[in-house]
Amino acid sequence: MPRNSHTHIDVAIVGGGPAGLSAAIALGRSRREVLVIDAGEPRNAPAAHAHNVFSRDGASPAELLAASREQARAYGVSILDDRATDVARDGDGFLVTTATGATVTARRLLLASGLRDVLPDIPGLTVHWGDSVVHCPYCHGWEVRDRAIVVIGSTPRSAHQALMFSRLSDDVTFVRHDTPTEAEVDADLAALGVRIVDGHVARLLDDASGTLRAVELDDGTELPAGAVAIGPSFEARTELYGQLGGTASIVEGMGVVIPADAVGRTPIAGVWAAGNASDAGAMVGASAAAGTMTGAALNMDLLTEDAAARRTAAR
Repeated sequence: MPRNSHTHIDVAIVGGGPAGLSAAIALGRSRREVLVIDAGEPRNAPAAHAHNVFSRDGASPAELLAASREQARAYGVSILDDRATDVARDGDGFLVTTATGATVTARRLLLASGLRDVLPDIPGLTVHWGDSVVHCPYCHGWEVRDRAIVVIGSTPRSAHQALMFSRLSDDVTFVRHDTPTEAEVDADLAALGVRIVDGHVARLLDDASGTLRAVELDDGTELPAGAVAIGPSFEARTELYGQLGGTASIVEGMGVVIPADAVGRTPIAGVWAAGNASDAGAMVGASAAAGTMTGAALNMDLLTEDAAARRTAAR
């Protein structure tokens, strides 16, 4: 696409992750004109491998995206490596502008730009994020199995994280940190052998080689740790949705998402959302499935509009 092109297409997709590319493939296979605008910032970039991906478990996130891009292009999908910075109404459609000045007009807009994992302000978390600091027992729990795992209570879901990680190690410690006491949950943790510490985390400590070795509490106590589980806040990239007058939804205990129904339709006419942009808890497979369903629903939405227009013109 030329730098300042102004092309009218069926669907502009913001975000080239599992949801965006899956939607693009579904639409491309229906011979729709589709442009994917991708800033190249996948949520799972810090992770070396993606898991629970049907038939591709253990593939790197980059490998999965490269294969999906190749498949999308085979169906005529265009992909622009750029950042969508602005969007506005353009008649019944949308005008999308990118960071490099490219513009595109589209009948429909699909926001599949994912989310940001916002970590608690605890020194040492960020440097180990995606390696020895994890949040999902299904995505990365196997990789930290049998280590001393410290779960930091940063969200209302943290105690339940500790329950799940207890399946992966006999040495799991739950540090209360910012979470309240829940007698029934504490009883479950104790029954499964999880140690509960009523303290507040000050920082993570490394050994001389930079490997995580312990979690230090405010009182100076050090808890040996080969891995740390933390609950980040999930913040969908809602900037473009907001430019169109949309209001993000707050999911208690999780973060902010773009509101959308089961097939991705948002409250704003013509605007759709899929993947982590609208479902903070979706893993790679779920995001890809949502993208496919949204792509199919978008195609039907456009078909309905086309049929109505032709009926009107024939009168």
